[in-house]
Amino acid sequence: MTDYDNQLLRQAILHARAGELDIARRYLERALDLADDRETRVQSNYWMSQIVTDPQEKRAYLEETLSYEPTHPEARRALAILNGKLKPEDIVNPDSLPAPSAEPQAVQADRFTCPKCGGRMVFAPDGRSLYCEYCTRNQTLVSRPVENEQDFILKMATAQGHLTSVAVKTLTCQGCGAQFVLPPQQISAECAYCGSRYVTRGDGQLLQPDSIIPMGIQQRQATQSLVEWVEKQGIKPQRKVQPPRGLYLPLWTFDIIGTIPWSGYLIRSGREQERERIQGEKVIHFDDILVPGAPKLADLLPKIAGGFDTNHALEYDPRYLAGWPAELPQISLAQASLDARQQAAWRARGLIQRDFDRQHVTDFSYSTATVSVSTFKLMLIPVWLTTLPVDGKDYRVLINGMLGNVYSELPARGLKGWMKEFFGT
Repeated sequence: MTDYDNQLLRQAILHARAGELDIARRYLERALDLADDRETRVQSNYWMSQIVTDPQEKRAYLEETLSYEPTHPEARRALAILNGKLKPEDIVNPDSLPAPSAEPQAVQADRFTCPKCGGRMVFAPDGRSLYCEYCTRNQTLVSRPVENEQDFILKMATAQGHLTSVAVKTLTCQGCGAQFVLPPQQISAECAYCGSRYVTRGDGQLLQPDSIIPMGIQQRQATQSLVEWVEKQGIKPQRKVQPPRGLYLPLWTFDIIGTIPWSGYLIRSGREQERERIQGEKVIHFDDILVPGAPKLADLLPKIAGGFDTNHALEYDPRYLAGWPAELPQISLAQASLDARQQAAWRARGLIQRDFDRQHVTDFSYSTATVSVSTFKLMLIPVWLTTLPVDGKDYRVLINGMLGNVYSELPARGLKGWMKEFFGT
């Protein structure tokens, strides 16, 4: 490797920034001819894409840039603009976003009424239909699997990647004309006066769900799962347990790719211990790393989320929420992605150390600087929620809305004690 190609690249960038595009192009063409490392090829192709004016040439250089570095953010954004997937006016500076309004915001919403009798429609926990509570008319939904996840880099270029709802929302009922208020994260509601059911529409600024796992069990099935779990664990609630209530909670899923360089010293045992420096790179691709969007249940959601097959989520349709409470995330896409990267770093560390095959390695270090989020989904998952009163405290319990699996925040040692008392051992 030589530094001559890098010198040419540096000269090209100086001329490009000075507006001397013809001179910059000559330097870049020469740098590409002599490039002997990936980074020089990446930067030379990207800068070429910035100084050429022909759209076909620009596209070719951007695609060449991404062939070497698929997560190059500037090239991804530029190609998206060229393809009409991103508008230049939608790109924001995350450090200077406008302050969110504290005033209540009026929103539009879809109302779900029966076309036959005008009664309320509700989504049935069969995963596929709406039914009228009065005339029992059924309306089957067309289920479509999620084919393409959202591009993380493109969303992060817009306000949607950085904002969360902080203002309360006001909604005017189409049935009786009453106006009522929704909390910031709530996207479905029922009019307190006439009982009409609504799901709010997106305002273009906040990310909306793109996928959903429909509710699959009824309240009596969730209650039965809870009763069986309590009996199995030998738990004795101190008072009557409230029936579980069904709702949808937000869940982020992230796909993360990258190459992690690592190094350390291998300790060889003999008459004397010898240290041998070792190093390498680990290519990673983690699919659907989960990050809860509801902080109040962040300790339980990862446990229950593992019971859902996120790869078989359906395209979001507001009709799935008819008659069911649902929430948007209380953390932004940017915040959630940091959590996902941290999870990926710990997983990668474990994979690298496993490759040592139980050999003694010391001074191990690695870098996740080149690890990137490629795509993501904002998903709604169905759960049933209640609390168990035990030992003077109320412990939260979540029930998987598809399979009925039960998860609780009850301490493990408490469970052992209750089981011992129950079985008399």
